[in-house]
Amino acid sequence: MTSRETFSDEPLSPAGRLFIDPKTDVVIHCIAVSKNPIDLDVAKTALKSSVMVQHPRFCSLLVRDENGFEHWRRTELDIDRHFIVIKNRLNKSGKFVGENETQGFDDDDGDGDGEGAVNQYVADLSVSSPLSMDKPLWELHLLKAHNCVVFRIHHALGDGFSLMSMLMAGSEKVDVPAAVPPIKTEGIKSGKRRDWFWLLSLLWGVFKMVRYTLVFVLEFVVRSLFVCDRKTVISGGEGFEFWPRKLATAKFLLEDMKEVKRAIPNTTINDVLLAMVSSGLSRYLEHRTPNALHEGLRLTGVAMVNVRANPRLQELSKVIEKNSKARWGNKFGATLIPVFHHKGGNNPLQYLKRAKVMNDKKKHSMEAYFTYKIRDLVMTLLGPKYVCLLYYKLLCNTTFTISNFVGPLEHITLAGHPVSNIKFNTSSLPQAISMHMLSYAGRVEMQLLVAKDIIPDPEFLAKCFQDALLEMKMAAIATNKA
Repeated sequence: MTSRETFSDEPLSPAGRLFIDPKTDVVIHCIAVSKNPIDLDVAKTALKSSVMVQHPRFCSLLVRDENGFEHWRRTELDIDRHFIVIKNRLNKSGKFVGENETQGFDDDDGDGDGEGAVNQYVADLSVSSPLSMDKPLWELHLLKAHNCVVFRIHHALGDGFSLMSMLMAGSEKVDVPAAVPPIKTEGIKSGKRRDWFWLLSLLWGVFKMVRYTLVFVLEFVVRSLFVCDRKTVISGGEGFEFWPRKLATAKFLLEDMKEVKRAIPNTTINDVLLAMVSSGLSRYLEHRTPNALHEGLRLTGVAMVNVRANPRLQELSKVIEKNSKARWGNKFGATLIPVFHHKGGNNPLQYLKRAKVMNDKKKHSMEAYFTYKIRDLVMTLLGPKYVCLLYYKLLCNTTFTISNFVGPLEHITLAGHPVSNIKFNTSSLPQAISMHMLSYAGRVEMQLLVAKDIIPDPEFLAKCFQDALLEMKMAAIATNKA
């Protein structure tokens, strides 16, 4: 271990303290599938020289001082302790099979990587295998028979923004396009003339921001304390984070989502995502409990939103530098995402219209920023115990967690291995369902981690989401041609 004279301990951030509490302990799982067999020696050599192991967070232990406060303490890194190599194949139950066994091995997903087997392996990790505290809080599981690596990184090390910046820094494009010269734009000429219409628009915008912020922050507080969603067949609750899990993948084409987006002016991909989730959950609920739920029943999701001044992905050098506006760490606020149960109708685009109305209100609010400040205020005044209790209660009172990240736009290689697809999820939460979506080279994959005793058929739930998007696409094509 390095001496404390060389590196001084660094206090854990407030958000980091949130993620190490037993009730809100979260590990991020990133699954990367290679097109070719993975060479273990090449992978280790590349990892030893990678930007990841050079980052202080990835070569530091989490320690507590005599007052119970957590700190990062630098240590010598032993790469072999972080590599877990699985040579045997896995079946759909996530169990090892012999070399001559094929029964139950999922190899029909089109990529030849046994996706169902890998999913169940990760689902089991999400409940039963916490990261060891006697080494830096990350692991790399190499599933050789599946040409797959699973990065396990504790959320206290950083959020999705930070980790995606690191992934991009450690990868290379398969085909590097010619450099595109920067587009020169003329600055907007400022003038002294201001008309009443401009002033009224500004005042109206400020009024909407204040109004929606007050409404949404108040809702966040009451949801965190005592108001909860109505119980359905997909509801979780206190203690559900320990229930066994299943993991399924819903697959989409980004072009299909763009086709739907074009059907209604000024619509975004996030609007399409919310519409797809609302429609898919409605389909699933109607399948499980036909005619049992009333029209317009609300289901609430929780999304963690990046509140950095510059929310776009940055170069890693900018992320890790001190006083950067896109700095490393966990810098996010919580946003409530309401979706509503509707029985199938004649126009699937109604889901998109409702989603756009709700998202437009969210865009005009500062809900995420204020929930971020509320968390820091409670941490300062009452300590981490009450912040964890606040967020745990919020998760128990809502139905699902959802996240959406923009991944690499083109195919990449990691350690010289071309990557066919990337997806991610987190360890289990008290909700019975969490949805994590990542785009990669024109494809979008949503990981559905569910409590298998509550949602025993996540593959059907994934199909509900896929069918919802295809149905909206067909309606959008008809609308765009009209």
